[in-house]
Amino acid sequence: MSLSQDLHAHFAGLNRRDAFPGVVLVRQAAATIFEGAFGLASRAWAVPNTLETRFDTASITKLFTAAAVLQMIDAGALTLDTPVLGYLGLSGTTISARVTVFHLLTHTSGIGDDADEEAGERYEDLWRDKPSYSVMETADLLPQFIHKPPNFEPGQGCRYNNAGFILLGLCVEKAAGMRYRDYVRERVFGPAGMAAAGFFRMDEVARNVAEGADPVVDADGVVTSWRRNIYSYPPIGSPDGGAYATASDLDRFLRAARTGRLFSARLTQEFLRPHALHSTTQTRTSRYGLGLEFVSGPDDRLRFLQKDGLNAGASGILRYYPDDDLSVVLLSNTARGVWQPARDIDAMVRGC
Repeated sequence: MSLSQDLHAHFAGLNRRDAFPGVVLVRQAAATIFEGAFGLASRAWAVPNTLETRFDTASITKLFTAAAVLQMIDAGALTLDTPVLGYLGLSGTTISARVTVFHLLTHTSGIGDDADEEAGERYEDLWRDKPSYSVMETADLLPQFIHKPPNFEPGQGCRYNNAGFILLGLCVEKAAGMRYRDYVRERVFGPAGMAAAGFFRMDEVARNVAEGADPVVDADGVVTSWRRNIYSYPPIGSPDGGAYATASDLDRFLRAARTGRLFSARLTQEFLRPHALHSTTQTRTSRYGLGLEFVSGPDDRLRFLQKDGLNAGASGILRYYPDDDLSVVLLSNTARGVWQPARDIDAMVRGC
């Protein structure tokens, strides 16, 4: 069977079991190999997902922040070596004055995170004692991490970090003289052709936006109800997560970034290569670049580059296989939605 036939058969099976509420898009070069929408965008009203549904992209938003930072570097307002605290004029924090833009982009800053995901902390738990609706602007997020102890000295390790992208978002705001969300809409979404993408408040009505929800299961693993994610993070996205997009939007973004339509040839080249070793096992090695993750197999040959995202009621993967010129987008309005389908697609690609 061809990859296209395998994908059709596989997702038909997932759909019969309601195992993947979301959308998938697989493209090779300029051709669409497979696309489909499954499950419900709203479980309360039984509204189905469609290819035009806009999903919370969670941490995939960090790619848009990285793109904005690289544009500021092209404009001469920043460099990769810019010391971030000095640039922002922040003082009285536990963050090292030696932390640079490069450290934040590559997750090598060592700064304390608002929710340390590698230590098993959950972002949604930040809002148990603090009203999520009190955080609306980028600077409102600073108190959540600027006094936390660092994990290591800048450049002496690699640990996934959300808070670093809050600082990068503030750098964009200062360099551009406008709000982060406004800048990304105008200078990133616009040039990339992401016509449907945006930042939508949870307390306002927006068309074609999936409602995030996760199943509540009993001791036997039976789903007894569904819980919305409206108390799990602030009501509008920020530089570390929360932008909404369609699958086609994300495919357009990565295509624009890869082909030099968002920043200079020099920075495009830097964006498309790894810069820091994150982790290695017998089966895979993960390295971080300027926003992207680069995954190699046991032979240390690059298999794919990607960015994923996870939050309550949201999960997504944007992935590109350079040897096959194959892009894969998976978006779901559940936290568990994309992970098994992503593994299944990877196995199909390796088998072709």
